[in-house]
Amino acid sequence: MSAGDLAIVIAAVLCCLGFAALIVVLVRVLDALRAMRHEVSSLRLQTQPLLDELRLTTVEAQATMQEARDDLERFDRVLGSAEAISSVVGGSSRIARAALSTPVIKTAALATGTSRAVRRLRRTERRSA
Repeated sequence: MSAGDLAIVIAAVLCCLGFAALIVVLVRVLDALRAMRHEVSSLRLQTQPLLDELRLTTVEAQATMQEARDDLERFDRVLGSAEAISSVVGGSSRIARAALSTPVIKTAALATGTSRAVRRLRRTERRSA
């Protein structure tokens, strides 16, 4: 056996050992992938109910928000109506005050003047009697 043959035999043995090591590594990677697939499927089974509950809660929150928006719009309309009524009542009270203040003042003045005149007449009747 020559040196060249010996080198070829050693290279072949080293290649076989390298391939064996590569096969061992690939088998370990395959086992790790199987374990990972099992863990991922287990995780899916555990998280699926949580995701379903989250979806349901999100739908309920959207419905609640829509209700709140509707109530806010209704309140806005009521508030607008109340403001309109308030301005109408304020305007009508100013008109009523302007229309009735003069006659009421005159009536009060007439009543006061009449009561003073009656008192004076009674005083003069008592003095003359």
